[in-house]
Amino acid sequence: MASSQHDQVLVDVNSSARILTLNRPKQLNALSFQMVSRLLELFLAYEEDPNVKLVILKGKGRAFCAGGDVAAVVHDIRAGGWRTGANFFMKEYTLNYLMATYSKPQVSILNGIVMGGGNGASMHGRFRIATENSLFAMPETDLGLFPDVGASYFLSRLPGFFGEYLGLTGARLDGAEMLACGLATHFVPSAKLPMLEAALCAVNSSDPATISSIIGQYFEQPSLKEQSVYHRLAVIDRCFSQKTIEEILSALEREAVDQRDGWISATIQTLKKASPTSLKISLRSIRVGRLEGVGPCLVREYRMVCQVMRGEFSKDFFEGCRAILLDKDKNPKWEPSKLELVTDTTVDGYFSKVNNGDWEDLKLPVRTKFTLSPYVIAKL
Repeated sequence: MASSQHDQVLVDVNSSARILTLNRPKQLNALSFQMVSRLLELFLAYEEDPNVKLVILKGKGRAFCAGGDVAAVVHDIRAGGWRTGANFFMKEYTLNYLMATYSKPQVSILNGIVMGGGNGASMHGRFRIATENSLFAMPETDLGLFPDVGASYFLSRLPGFFGEYLGLTGARLDGAEMLACGLATHFVPSAKLPMLEAALCAVNSSDPATISSIIGQYFEQPSLKEQSVYHRLAVIDRCFSQKTIEEILSALEREAVDQRDGWISATIQTLKKASPTSLKISLRSIRVGRLEGVGPCLVREYRMVCQVMRGEFSKDFFEGCRAILLDKDKNPKWEPSKLELVTDTTVDGYFSKVNNGDWEDLKLPVRTKFTLSPYVIAKL
């Protein structure tokens, strides 16, 4: 186990910087339990080490991180019960919280795919560098899950109702779009990354303004593509500001009548293919997240993910993983199959404590010395 942990996260000690490389390129650096455990151990150690001034996180190959290793989680749940899955998410969410409250700058280099849990490992950090290779998504509603890893915090802080759109549809963004909406703090062409890393390793400072000015030397302003979804913010706000999923769909259908836009009909189809239960709990989660700090968001999401894994209200998570990740027939049979069959009472159930023996809420570490950076709040 120990050697596996160390192989999956490579550590480069470079002057006052520590470069951590996620190293499961064949799995697109999907986060295993060993990787999450190792990252948590390293981040805790570096915070106490005065010689470490900043942490650089990147991925090997064509992904930063394509998410948590959900297929492994499902396998573990089937072998050992839902609590084995809960253990993975408990550790992952603790890591997300540590990153969100970290006292030293974290620079995440998002040069490739960044989805699901990969966003949890980067979006809570202070600096998030997109490139022309970046590809963002939170595709959980396709899997019968919901945008977690603190996504109800960072998605709800995007402009207008763009976060609801991303979280419900799993829409993909490129690096220019990530920068435009605030998911990325900087855009640096991939060819300049080696020079940027060298400059960051030479700086010997934890001062955010100093780090920001160094990254700024390599920054380029990318252009949004003509067909970018970010040009459709007005339509997104009109539709995704609605109170319920049903009302969002109705609003989109009204827009489709008024303007012949393939994007609108594609968005409608995407929502109709997703798990009805996932859509409803995801919308509620993002809306509640607008009014909560990152800690309460993660505590609530842990309740929700435990309810998902227990499968008491719906087994859509297991069916989604079967259809998308295991059998790959891409034809999940959701149950309940229609939005109107997912009642408010069912949705409430996902937000309640798990009534199961010695189950406990997520206990986040006390972070008295550190406060959430206002820079992060402003950017997210």
